[in-house]
This record gives sequence, C-alpha cells and structure tokens, in this order.
Amino acid sequence: MADLARLEAIVDAADVAAGIEMVLPVGGRPRQLGARTLLVGMLLAQADDRPGHLVRVHRALVGLAPADRRRLGVIVDWRTGPHTLTYRQVERTFALVVAVLHAGAPAGCPSDALSGVVDNLIEASVPERYKHATSAVAVDWTDHPTWALAPHRDQIGADPDASWGHRASHAIGVNDELFYGYYPQAATMVAEDAGPPVPELARRLLVTSCHVDPPRAFVAVIERMHHAGIAIGDILADSGYAHRAAVAWALPLRSLGARLVQDHHPADRGPKGTHGGAVIANGNLFCPCTPTALLQIGPLHRAANPAETAAHDTATTETARYKLGRRSADDPDGYHRVGCPALAGKLRCPLHPDSMTLGRDRPEILNPPQHPPLCCTQQTLTVPPAINAKTAQKHDYPGPAWRHSYARRSAAERTNSTIKDPASTDTTRGWCRLMGLTAITLFLTCAIVIRNQRIVDAFETRQAHDARRATLGQPPKTRRRRRRSIDDLIDTT
Repeated sequence: MADLARLEAIVDAADVAAGIEMVLPVGGRPRQLGARTLLVGMLLAQADDRPGHLVRVHRALVGLAPADRRRLGVIVDWRTGPHTLTYRQVERTFALVVAVLHAGAPAGCPSDALSGVVDNLIEASVPERYKHATSAVAVDWTDHPTWALAPHRDQIGADPDASWGHRASHAIGVNDELFYGYYPQAATMVAEDAGPPVPELARRLLVTSCHVDPPRAFVAVIERMHHAGIAIGDILADSGYAHRAAVAWALPLRSLGARLVQDHHPADRGPKGTHGGAVIANGNLFCPCTPTALLQIGPLHRAANPAETAAHDTATTETARYKLGRRSADDPDGYHRVGCPALAGKLRCPLHPDSMTLGRDRPEILNPPQHPPLCCTQQTLTVPPAINAKTAQKHDYPGPAWRHSYARRSAAERTNSTIKDPASTDTTRGWCRLMGLTAITLFLTCAIVIRNQRIVDAFETRQAHDARRATLGQPPKTRRRRRRSIDDLIDTT
C-alpha cells in the first residue's frame, strides 16, 4: 500500500477537491463519498498498479486501516449503524464529477475546468525543491486506445469522444497502424544544457481526441505554464511538432521566450530560398557561395561509429563558417540583424579585402558573385521574423551542439514508456474501461502523478548512492552497455 499521507498531501496541495465539491449537484440523500476521498482512492489504486477501474478504486478505499476509513468517510455512522462505502456510491460520485468537469468542453478537447484540475494535480506532484530546477521540457504524444470497439463505416462508436488516429511503431516486424482512441501528450522536465541532472518529472498532461492536432492543442498548455509563473526555456520536440506551420507551433512558443531544440522534418531540411542574397537553410542564413553539399547535411544516424561521428562533426563545423552571424538580439517585433561571415573573420572573401589576410585554415571564396547581393554589400542584414520562422532554433542544425542537446528529448519517450510498462501501470487497452475524454483524462492524470512519485524516489536514491560512492573515492556506477549491433555479433575475434 502506498504512503497514504503522501497522496493526501498531493490532493490537498492541488486544492481542487473543494472546488469540485462546490459545483456538484446537491439534494436528496447526502453523498457519503466526497471529491477529495475519490481522488485519494484513484491515486491509491494507481499506486498499487491496479487498472483504472472504479471497482479497484472502491477496493483501495475499503482496504485502508479502520482509522483511515473513518477519517476519509469510507465508513460513516447511519441510523442503522456503521455503513461502509459501496461501489455504487463510488460510481455515482465519479459520474457527477465527470459531468461537471466535462461541461462546456470543446469537441475532442478538455474543458477549462478539467484542464485546471489536471494542471494542479500534476504540478502538486512535483516537489517544491524541483519546481525551479530547470526551465527545459521535452514534449511528445503517444496513443491511448479506448475500450470501446471501433465503429464500422459511418456508425457512431460507444465512446463519444474517441476518433481514429495513427500509431507509428519503431519495433522490428511491427507496422504502423490505425487505432481508435486518444492522443495523450506530456511535458517532461529535462536538465539544462550542461546543467546538473534533474528528475524527469511530467509537468503537464493533455489528452485530446485523435482528430485534434496535438502540437496545436499543446501550445495552450505551454501558455498556461507561462501564466502560472513557470519559466519557459528549452522546448525539445521531434519533427512531428517542428513540421507544423510556424503560426501553429514555433511562433507562439517563441513569443513566450521558449528556445526550440527540435528535429527538422525531411521536407524542411536543406536550402529553402534566399533573403537578401543569403541562402535560407536549416534555420539559418548562409553565404551565397556556400557549397551545396554542406547545406544538405542531415542529422547523424543512430548507429554511427566514431569515425562517422567525427566526419559529420567536421562537416557541420565547416558549414558553420559560412553562416551569417547574429549582430543583435530580437527586437520587440522579432527582427534582428546578421552580418557577413567574412567580416566576422570566419572565412576569406575577395569582396572584403581585410578578410584575405586571415590564415589559410579558413575556407576561401574562390568565385564571388559578379553582382554582389545585399548580404555581401551591407555591413549587416535585417532578418524579419517570417524568415526561418518554422526552422530557427537554439543550436545550429544538425551540428554536435544540437545533437547533444536534442538527446535530452528521450526523456519524453521514457515518460510514455513508463506509463505503458506491463510491470507497473500498463495503460494499454483495457487498463481503463471507462469511456469519454474526461473520465480517461482523470485516470491518466492519477497514473502520471504516481509515476512522478516513483521517479522522484528513484532519482534521489540514485543521487544518494552516487554521493556515497564519491565520499569513498569511487566513480559513479554506470550501466552496462546491453545494446549489441550486427557488427558486434559478426566480429567474434
């Protein structure tokens, strides 16, 4: 049994139970089960790795110690004597809570009331000592099939909020497929670039129907974090987010002060036009004489060996020499100025005689344009926010600094995998047999809260263990490398 006091403290810190209780309908026989006890019971059920079933919530509550059952109202005195909470009472209170939280919800999205409950519960599960440990988060969405059977053709399914979605699989022998359900997505805390480690706690959760575009919907979640006083720094996302139109993802986040670290979709890589004569590519502006091969370098593949990694880093470092460097920060309207790389001393160009005195270790422009464009004739070039609006990010793509920074995004994958772990929560189909966006969101929120507590405990245990080894003069314990490639299996010498 989980620490009951710890879970009660989370519910109390979230300060949502009283607000829910105020809007629940009254009249008739008084309800024995309050909103606070219901939330505690849902957390208890998830902490014991039970499915998201109301019967499991009932069993978790009636299985408490007698004193706790009395205190939480699981046992109350009726005229006929002590009365223990029944399953029907749990079902009734949960249905009332779902009804009030679902009221006014847009199609396929949570209501404002539900969003507030989810945000407060998950935020309360983050210990105060870690709330300001980092401003970087990794975001990702995953699939959550509903318990209802998928409808055939034009029929209406039993789950009114579910819809068809696409599930991509990276497992060997498993193809991508369609599923019927929802898209949950979470924002997971990650360490700052070269910063100290932090626990990978889920900071926010959003569940939407599959017909709702996940990145567009999650912008509102990031905005609520900003308005709640949470610092917004690095936001790490894969190409599924980065490929959206700039007005749907990149621009709203930059207006909040976010620094994007994301993978470019293959359609967004390489040269994409010019501005003032400078080549637009991979989120930056480059000298018009930049070799085309340097502008078409893609990200390093996962199975790269050390020699391939070194060659890739050399090529991306060479590409950076042709980049027009920033000369100013963004003004309030998003404009900034950049300058020629020859004037910055990064390469040799005959159009700027002073640069020809630089060392031969720098690249040289052998065939400058006969009619130099603005980027070559002006000291600086003004860049409006519409240029590279979708692809501009914190680090030069796909260089080593970007690669090391983007590697932190795996924390979002781990968040999704831990709540689907068959050995613990296992939120796959059948875990929750309730239907409707609000009901499923409440149970997934409780699963995330319990997952956060486990991550905190594991992180602090590991930190204490490393500190103890440090005092003994021993290096931190590292994990054994279990991944073996085909080359490892072939090379038996």
